[in-house]
Amino acid sequence: MSILVGRATKVLVQGLGRTGRFHTDKAIAYGTNMVAAVHPSRAGEVEVFEGETDPSGVPGRPDRYRVELPIFRSVAEARSATGADASVVYVPPPFAADAIMEAADAGMPLVIAVTEGIPVADMVRVKRYLVDRPTRLVGPNCPGVITPRECKIGIMPGYIHTPGRIGVVSRSGTLTYEAVYQLTQNGLGQTTAVGIGGDPVNGTDFVDVLAMFNDDPATEGVILIGEIGGTAEEEAASWIAEHMRKPVAAFIAGTTAPPGKRMGHAGAIISGGKGTAAAKIEALSAAGVVIAPTPTDMGAAMLEALERA
Repeated sequence: MSILVGRATKVLVQGLGRTGRFHTDKAIAYGTNMVAAVHPSRAGEVEVFEGETDPSGVPGRPDRYRVELPIFRSVAEARSATGADASVVYVPPPFAADAIMEAADAGMPLVIAVTEGIPVADMVRVKRYLVDRPTRLVGPNCPGVITPRECKIGIMPGYIHTPGRIGVVSRSGTLTYEAVYQLTQNGLGQTTAVGIGGDPVNGTDFVDVLAMFNDDPATEGVILIGEIGGTAEEEAASWIAEHMRKPVAAFIAGTTAPPGKRMGHAGAIISGGKGTAAAKIEALSAAGVVIAPTPTDMGAAMLEALERA
């Protein structure tokens, strides 16, 4: 099993510019079931994708693929015509919030917003709009979600992933890839890897994903990758202490970051004495989480957490 996405997931893409087209092509090559695109000025057209199949992706496919992706005026039209149940957003920052809300208005169950640089005020508006709606937002400013050899939605390199028994949840895209690679190398593999993004206002958080992994029978342990800024890791630690039935390992980036200076992500900033790496590590350690001292120790920390369990 897995969480959020699988082989049956039907995906549409919002934003078919250069970036959107490139990653849509990679998703199709991997074997993701891409069913539609949304681009108001190109409604009625068909975008053709063809090339060599990604051998690290969904098994049992021909060596080459050719997919004709229909383009619709709106998410509602695309969903009605194709039955899409997930959307990936590559729309530029000034318009991305509207794209997310359009998908929610169409009743899309899952929206993965890869776009970086969406204004915080826009995301506050999105958060209000999603209240009491059935749409789950992952991101923005995230690498996406992948269930290895089943479905890849986002910008992650598919070849480093392999099916296995560890769930991955991360605020950092690059560190997600490092953790995944180590899990592949040490034979643990992954059930699903979820990048929740590093913006200060986002959709799905650590606790949401931890709860899903906790209920997934195929997931035997979880790696959590956090960073300075905000209180998401402390909230995750509190939830882990009370509810988590599976071993957790973690790495927190930014131990040497100076207060008041943003490091990488928009949300990675220590302000008002809060959001330090030390405070996050202390909270997670107190909850029984095995802490990796450096990024190269994440796989080893997961092995240690499994041995302790």
